[in-house]
Amino acid sequence: MNRICGSRFHDFIGQLEAALHGRDSAQDLSLSAIGESMRRLVSHDDWLPDAYARPHPEFYQQYLLHVDRDQRFSVVSFVWGPGQATPIHDHLVWGVIGVLRGSELVEAFDAHDTHDVHHVRSRGAPSRMNVGDVGFVSPTIGDIHRVSNAFDDRVSISIHAYGGDIGTIRRHVYTASGEPRKTFVSGYANADELKPG
Repeated sequence: MNRICGSRFHDFIGQLEAALHGRDSAQDLSLSAIGESMRRLVSHDDWLPDAYARPHPEFYQQYLLHVDRDQRFSVVSFVWGPGQATPIHDHLVWGVIGVLRGSELVEAFDAHDTHDVHHVRSRGAPSRMNVGDVGFVSPTIGDIHRVSNAFDDRVSISIHAYGGDIGTIRRHVYTASGEPRKTFVSGYANADELKPG
């Protein structure tokens, strides 16, 4: 299911399909190749429809742009209103993120378990991602982070590709205070338009 028309996005989806072709698992997937495709996509800001770039006054928005028919991957736009941020969360699949508009702050975390409580520790100061920058997450390279809009007076937008239908995956939210992690399913801001009929 592809919600976007236009050659730039169509080419990006084709490159993702080619990168995944014949792969039995994400272990032998080249995230750097997908990163280069993402970098090309977000270097142009002329393809994302306004319907998938709308902020919400209170919450960041996650719009589904494409999901592979076999659910091998999905592509979403994240739209950050001024000052908005995610909780600390994981993904459980690979992800490639590119900044299309504005700027984001990304703080990475490590987790460890003690008596069934999942503690997280910051890996250091947040890094800043600007337009055209690309980042990666996966269970093997680091999967837990908190992301925020770097601006308190404007919208930022990033494009994310994930190794699954990210809006349907049961994932986890963590607290820095060491409380038990909580399971969540993110869904999509445009869920109504995805319903059949």
